[in-house]
Amino acid sequence: MLDLLIRGGWIMLPLLILSLLAVAIIAERLYSLRTARILPPDLVTALEADLDRGDLGQARERAESDPSPLAAVLASGLRNSGLRREVIKESIEETGRHVVADLSRYLTLLGTIAAISPLLGLLGTVLGMINVFSVITSQGVGDPSVLAGGISQALLTTAFGMSIAIPALAMHRYFNAKLDRLVVDMEQHALRMAEILQGDRP
Repeated sequence: MLDLLIRGGWIMLPLLILSLLAVAIIAERLYSLRTARILPPDLVTALEADLDRGDLGQARERAESDPSPLAAVLASGLRNSGLRREVIKESIEETGRHVVADLSRYLTLLGTIAAISPLLGLLGTVLGMINVFSVITSQGVGDPSVLAGGISQALLTTAFGMSIAIPALAMHRYFNAKLDRLVVDMEQHALRMAEILQGDRP
C-alpha cells in the first residue's frame, strides 16, 4: 500500500487525507444518526402519560432533561403550552430548524469529498501523462517498460480517487435519505404533541 502511494506521486497525499476524512465523517454520522438516539422509543409515550395525568411540569422537565433531538423539539412546544397554536407551532419549527442543521452536520463536506476526489485523481493522471510524454520527447519510445511504468503510475491516482468517491457518494445519499425520514418522524411527533396541548386529541 505504501509503495502504491509513493508511486502515485504527491497528488496521493491530498487523496489520502480526503480518504481518512471521509472515513471519520462516515463513522461519526453512523453513530450520531442512529434512530434510537434521535427518536427515543419511550420518550413520546412517557410525555403523553405525564400530560394524561395533567402533570405539565413533569412532562417539561422530562423533555428538557432528555438529550435527544426529538426531546429538544417537543420541549420547545411544552414551554409554550399555554399560548396560541400558532406560537407553539412556530417555536417547534424554529427549534426543528436548529436540530436539522445539527443533524446534517458534515454531510456537505462528505458530498464535497465525493465530488473532488475523482477530479484530484484525474489531475494526477494528467500530470503523470505529461511526465510520460516528456520522457518520450527526451528518450524516445525505445523502452516500452519505461512508458508502461509511467502510465501505470499516472492511472493510480484516478483509481485511488474513484475508490474514495464511490463509497463517499453512496454514504452521502444514504445519510440524506435517513435524515429526511427522521425529520418526517419528528414532525409527526411534534404535531401530535401540539394537538394534545391544545386539547384537539384525547
